[in-house]
Amino acid sequence: MIGRIIALALLVWSIGFVAFGVTLPDPSTVARTDGIVVLTGGPGRVQRGLQVLAADRAKRMLVSGVDPVVRDVEFDAVQAVPARLSACCIDLGKQAKDTVTNAVEAANWARRNRIRSVRLVTSDWHMRRAALEFDRAFGADVLVVEDAVETAPGLVTLFVEYNKFLARRVMMVLQR
Repeated sequence: MIGRIIALALLVWSIGFVAFGVTLPDPSTVARTDGIVVLTGGPGRVQRGLQVLAADRAKRMLVSGVDPVVRDVEFDAVQAVPARLSACCIDLGKQAKDTVTNAVEAANWARRNRIRSVRLVTSDWHMRRAALEFDRAFGADVLVVEDAVETAPGLVTLFVEYNKFLARRVMMVLQR
């Protein structure tokens, strides 16, 4: 009996893993949000946020998870931030260390800036867990629009992220 339960659990986990890997989120087609939150840590994320901001599809952008030693001018130079956007519209969040604290930092930023809708920009393989954390941090106060940056994640990346996602879901259920 225990063997069957373990086999069933492995089968459910495997089906979930395959579904997780083949149904990665896509870039958003939503026209406009009040703000953009870009999570550092992957290629194309900041560029996607800048593209949306430059197209006037949001009024402010937070880049969450920036190393505390990075100065604004250094960030602007490395990311090729247009001066008109740097001067008015980009905030560097330097307090977050992981996805959970990214969400807390972003919720505080949204509250300070009276933002009611946020475009969350992160890698496609990271989006589900990030959106889970953002929905929890924002509650019903802020609409979170998922805007995934397309990548080509390897099997190890998907395996690790799927298990982190499952662990976080279980922890959230147990904390209720």
